[in-house]
Amino acid sequence: MSDWRPRLIASDMDGTLLRSDESVGPATVEELERWHADGVPLVLATGRPPRWMHGIREVVRHGTAVCCNGAVLLDLGPMEIVDEDPLEPDALEAITAGLRRHEPTMWFAVEYGWEFRHEPVYRPRWDVDAPGVAAAGLDELTAVPVAKLLARHESMSRDAFVRLVEDVVGDRGTVTNSSTDALAEISAPGVTKASGLAKVAARHGLGPEDVVVFGDMPNDIAAFEWVRAGGGRAVAMAHAHPDLLAVATDVTDGNDEDGVAAFLSTLRN
Repeated sequence: MSDWRPRLIASDMDGTLLRSDESVGPATVEELERWHADGVPLVLATGRPPRWMHGIREVVRHGTAVCCNGAVLLDLGPMEIVDEDPLEPDALEAITAGLRRHEPTMWFAVEYGWEFRHEPVYRPRWDVDAPGVAAAGLDELTAVPVAKLLARHESMSRDAFVRLVEDVVGDRGTVTNSSTDALAEISAPGVTKASGLAKVAARHGLGPEDVVVFGDMPNDIAAFEWVRAGGGRAVAMAHAHPDLLAVATDVTDGNDEDGVAAFLSTLRN
């Protein structure tokens, strides 16, 4: 594949495109601008909700963001949500009831639109007092379609907790994890970064064979498998989770070393 050249660039954000201080390195900005000038679109594939995309919009002023692990497509130009695949109230009620029966001390939160709601006992780790963030009872959390259901436990290990959530949720949702905490992210059945990327690629008349994707955590696995199976390039960061490294076609430098830019520079010809 020495002469292979991507027609679409997809990248995770945290731990991948972003440095540890959440900045984007100058080398990465310059490299992405070179590809943009050649007509190659950029897709940010992230677990982040739309409300967390304003900062990156100041650096990357074009392209599409696949937010909430594939549930929301956001046009970065006008900062407009253009598509959603939500988890519906019936499924939300069944999932939360089942999880709480198995582990009464887990707590829930939801992402939808530009807002975040969490049970009063749930402890948000970020932007606690930001606009659009509020505490609410579980009945309110499950009353409307949501992009992502979050389940958190304060004392279980991450891997044990995610396995428990996967076992209980079954085929009623898609479970993944992108944190070092015992935090499970639950989307509608079949909704992953892969499904979101496939939608964006199709809008450009492209398939997985045309895509290079970068990532570092288990919520990138579906996108890696989709790209790899189709003949594209799935590039893990050097520090990536072992489960992601196992399905990568390539490995690049870490995020603090501008690994995305370093790999993309080898593909220009």
